[in-house]
Amino acid sequence: MRTFGTSHVYALPHALRHYLPTTMKFISAIDSFKGCLTSAEAGYAACAAISHTCKAASCRALTVSDGGEGMLEAFSQALGAQHVSTTVSDPLGRSTTARYATVADTAIIETAQACGMALLRPDELSPLTATTRGVGELITDAFGRGCRHFIIGLGGSATSDAGMGMLRAIAETASPTRGIYGIGSTQLAGCRFTLISDVTNPLFGPSGAAHVFARQKGASPTDIEELDRRARKIAAEASAALQRDMASHPGAGAAGGLGYAFMQFLGAECRPGADYLLDLLHFDSMIDADTTVITGEGHADRQTLMGKLPYRIMRRAALRGAATWLIAGGISDARSLTEAGFALTAAITPPGMPLSEAMDKPTAIGNIQSTITRLIIENYPNAT
Repeated sequence: MRTFGTSHVYALPHALRHYLPTTMKFISAIDSFKGCLTSAEAGYAACAAISHTCKAASCRALTVSDGGEGMLEAFSQALGAQHVSTTVSDPLGRSTTARYATVADTAIIETAQACGMALLRPDELSPLTATTRGVGELITDAFGRGCRHFIIGLGGSATSDAGMGMLRAIAETASPTRGIYGIGSTQLAGCRFTLISDVTNPLFGPSGAAHVFARQKGASPTDIEELDRRARKIAAEASAALQRDMASHPGAGAAGGLGYAFMQFLGAECRPGADYLLDLLHFDSMIDADTTVITGEGHADRQTLMGKLPYRIMRRAALRGAATWLIAGGISDARSLTEAGFALTAAITPPGMPLSEAMDKPTAIGNIQSTITRLIIENYPNAT
């Protein structure tokens, strides 16, 4: 597909254009446009436009994720893992089919497959009762297949149960007579859990799981106070029983407190998702000063600079002398983004286009392609 339209472009001043590379080597590493395009779809659209505009250009599309939406696909591709399907409980306890992936003794689990908001209709959201039980069922299924290292993507959950549903599901298999406090001394004690998340919130309090994230999951102000009270009670009981307390550890509030359960009961290590994936992809070795990196997300603004995937990609590319172009459905604070290091920014959605139309997949693909075509023509006038 090749369509042409307009785009908002905010670029470096002409005098600074010498920072842009002089050859036609591109790496596309675009985050998913939520509810519209996967990372792979966005990346392939960009590369298709580059190849169509300049036959001599090379472009490699990377599937990327910071641990949230698209994590399973991105990490599976990076590690060459095979997908497995199984039946688990959804956030309301109903049966649903969920996927994870395995390679050697490693399982890649995107928790939203079992407890994600995408599994529920808006009128079904119920954070006071929603459960992470399905996540525990994914873990026990993978354990039964010989997995002992678990890479866990936290994000997009419909739950706020501090991981208690997950722990109960594991306890029923691993420590049925001792309950959740016995999990740490079972066969799972020999397992390693790596949490992939860029969330740094604690379990409870003003910046905790309930107060920051529960409203978008359907919680009322009264529900939020109750969820926070429950989290405090769980943390107090677990701290007394296990003689350690991870409630204030960065990331404990991820996925409605699921991060806390993994760290408190299973000794999990929390890693920034973007950097962990880029390390697995050997991203740094792919680029040099003659590379243009194209990254993006659904909407870019000042929050992009708070460690989000496009920013992390840009900073790592800059260390190798590469320029990074940022594209997004919409862009705010463009000057701040370029001042932070992006060589240029471009909003792919034409002015006046309704959001419903912009979110249509073929339209979004066309908008990416017309934007990338325009950027190449503007920045490499002799290449087309």
